[in-house]
Parts: sequence; C-alpha cells; structure tokens
Amino acid sequence: MPDVSGSDPSGLAPLTPGAPVLVTGAGVTGRAVLAALQPLGVAATLCDDNADTLAALAADGVAVVAPDAAIASIGSYAVVVTSPGFAPSAPVLAAAAEAGVPIWGDVELAWRLDAAGRYGPPRRWLVVTGTNGKTTTTSMLHAMLTAGGRRSVLCGNIGDPVLAVLDRPSELLAVELSSFQLHWAPSLHPEAGVVLNVAEDHLDWHGSMDAYARAKARVLDGRVAVVGLDDPVAAGLLRTAAAPVRVGFRLGEPSAGELGVRGGKLIDRAFGDAVELVDSADIGVAGPVGVLNALAAAALARAVGVAPQAIGAALASFEVGRHRAEVVGTSGGVVYVDDSKATNPHAAQASIAAYDRVVWIAGGLLKGASVDELVHQVANRLAGVVLIGRDRHLVADALSRHAPDVPVVELVTGEDSGVLGTNESIESVGDHVTRVIEVGDRPVPDAVMTAVVSAARGLAAPGDTVLLAPAGASFDQFSGYGQRGDAFAAAVRAAIG
Repeated sequence: MPDVSGSDPSGLAPLTPGAPVLVTGAGVTGRAVLAALQPLGVAATLCDDNADTLAALAADGVAVVAPDAAIASIGSYAVVVTSPGFAPSAPVLAAAAEAGVPIWGDVELAWRLDAAGRYGPPRRWLVVTGTNGKTTTTSMLHAMLTAGGRRSVLCGNIGDPVLAVLDRPSELLAVELSSFQLHWAPSLHPEAGVVLNVAEDHLDWHGSMDAYARAKARVLDGRVAVVGLDDPVAAGLLRTAAAPVRVGFRLGEPSAGELGVRGGKLIDRAFGDAVELVDSADIGVAGPVGVLNALAAAALARAVGVAPQAIGAALASFEVGRHRAEVVGTSGGVVYVDDSKATNPHAAQASIAAYDRVVWIAGGLLKGASVDELVHQVANRLAGVVLIGRDRHLVADALSRHAPDVPVVELVTGEDSGVLGTNESIESVGDHVTRVIEVGDRPVPDAVMTAVVSAARGLAAPGDTVLLAPAGASFDQFSGYGQRGDAFAAAVRAAIG
C-alpha cells in the first residue's frame, strides 16, 4: 500500500493556499475540520454518505461532493482529511490510498497545525488510549493538572475535538484518543502517552487484533511512554516503544521505573525518588480498575512535573462520570449500577470484578469481539444474567459453556419478536436453560429497559448488584451508551419508587 501519511510530518506542505482538500464526514469532527482549514485558504470540499446532510450544507454555502463523484476525481486532491469513524475500507479512503493521496485524521491535522505554531507556542500533548478506562483516566489527568496549577484543556474523544480547542489558552492538552483517531494520526509524537490495556474491540474496523494494537501503540512514540504492566498486550508494546523514557504501572509493588501500590498507597518510583501519592481507599472509582486509572493518570502528570500533593488532592476529590459505575438506585438490599460505558468485554470484565455477586445486564453489538474469556472469568460472580440486543445469542452461547448453572433471561425485541408465538417461553442451549421474554415489535428504549429491570429484579437477592455493563455497543437499540444508561436509570427509579 502507498504511504498515505503525507511527506512533511512537522508541517503543512500539502495545505498551500488554493490546494484542493477533501473532508470526509459531516458530523461534529467534519465541521471542526472545515473551520480549521478555512484560515489556510485551501479549497475544501465536504463528502458524506448522507445525501440530505450534503444538500443542507450546500444550501449553507459549503462546497460538497457525493462519494461516487469524490472517488472518480480522487487523484485531484492534495490531501484527504477524514473523520475517525471512516474505516480504511471505506470506498473513498480506499480510493485515496490506491491513488497515493495522503490521508489525515482530524487529530493528525490538529497535531500538524499545533506543531507549526498556527495557534502560538505548541502545546504539550498528554495522550490516553486503551480498550477500557480512557475517559476516566483522562478526566483524572485533567484534574491533576488543574490541581497542580497548570493550564490544561480536556479534549479529543472526550468533550471537544482537539481542533476546536487549539485557540484556547493552554500549556497542556489532556487528550483521550480512540484507536480510530490514532490510526489516522501517523505523525503524532506526544510529550507523554499511555496505553492502559489492549483487548479485543473494534476488530470489525481494524481487521485484526494486531492492527488494533498497532494503532494504540502510536501514543508511545513521544518522549515518555507509559503502559499497564498487568495487561500482557500493553506490556509487550512497551518493549518496542520509540520513546526514550519508558514507564510502567501495576497493581502490585512497583519496581524502579514504575508506579504501583504498596501498603494500600499509590507509589511513584518512576520520576525521581519513591514518593507516596494517595491512599487507594481515597480514590473515587470503585475496584482495581479505579486504582489502575489513577496510576496511569498520575504517570502522565508526573511526566510533566505535577507535584505528588496535587495528584493526591485531585484523586481524593475526583467523581466518576455519568454511565461509568454510577449508582442509580438501592432497594431491598440490592444496588443498581449504570456502567453503560462498558461497551466491550474487557470493560465489562473490569466492571463485574468490582462486585461480589452480580445480576448482569449484557448484550448489544459486540463488534467482532469474543465474550468467552469474559464469561469464564466472571462466572463465579454471576447471580443471574439478562440479555438484550442483536448479539445476545453470542453471550448466551458463552454462558452455556462457562456458567451453565446461572439463570438467564433473554429479551426478544424488534424483528425477532413474534417468532416464539407466546410472550414468554423456555429455550435450551445445550444443558443451559434460558427464559425468553418478548418485549414487542420495535419498542422504544424506555420499554426495553422497563422489561430489563423487571427481569433483573426477579433474579436479584439482598446483597446483589444489578449491573448494566453490556460488553457491547448500543446502536442496535439506542442512540448511544448515554441513552441506554439513562433509560436504565429511569426504569430503576420507576421500579423502586
């Protein structure tokens, strides 16, 4: 395949005044790209699969082109700037790659604009990626920088696109980046970057686990590379990282060059003499995953000289974000927790591990990931399972193999509804018995979650946690993980009063 990264990684050579630039994607990112390109005087044209969206933008004076027309003239563009949701296999991008046209993501464009001094002195980028825990870790990092008196902006896959914040006064950027964004950012060399963990996710987009891991590893090409040593894939990335300073973090006692836990305290042995950061009991995120996120954030903060006292103060006052292990109700000794942000098996496993006995609400779109290892690891914690969404049968199959004694309720909706002939029935997968409940034909999200919570309450006993940690994306039944979590919380409140 031709080199599609561009030939001037420190500058903006293809973006000369009047240069034809194709922008793919008309969402928030695409609009941010157009706004960033406008001062450069390039001739930007927007491409999107949605004809109605293109028509509306054309009416507002935006130059637009349909995908087929863009492909036909792809060789005439100096560069393509893509939104991160476009996979390499997308026809427009595949055509650009074949024609040797450079392809940049919005993060690549932001990096080049910043490095070229278009917005003043370049910022120092602190970048967080991983399969699970990115948002919490980046939020913790921003809190640490702010507590340390540093001018920081939170951006990337959390909050505003990087392109939209470059004109704000700041010294540091706390940036959350997905594997999609990193794939299209080949020139990125942050001040410090962390790979929290790497487990199967988005394999339908990247094509393989190796390609997914390579995209994540791009954050390790700056000055300081940080990885989670308890994750074997992430730990392996550290050995080949280009960064001159390499740091690991772990739940156990840290060695030299690491952060870890000793005597219940978070300890930094990577940046100077060993120092105590905070008591693990004071971290506002439950379970081992909260400690790991705090260690990762602390490593990045320490990489730019934030004092231990500021890190401890930030962690002690940190509050978890919405839909991230958020307690939404308690009744009859049962706690109801919304972790709708657990959109892959790795995240769901970490979520379940924080509780002793769980009625697990799972399903959705698994994006090519396997749930066998997840179910095998958490089987002894499961008091019951409620399954929803398009790929629920894959979870049911794994439960039949690894947790055959756990009671399961499967909710059938949409096009599957009506095939059973009754509103409730019993099905068997091997020796595993599942109760199947029909919710109805294409019910609204609130109706789905009302049925979910009713089924979960029937499985739960005092001391249990009813946990929405689906291990899958939500777009088969909801507009996003936020709507899924909101519907769950509303159903819980309605059920328990």
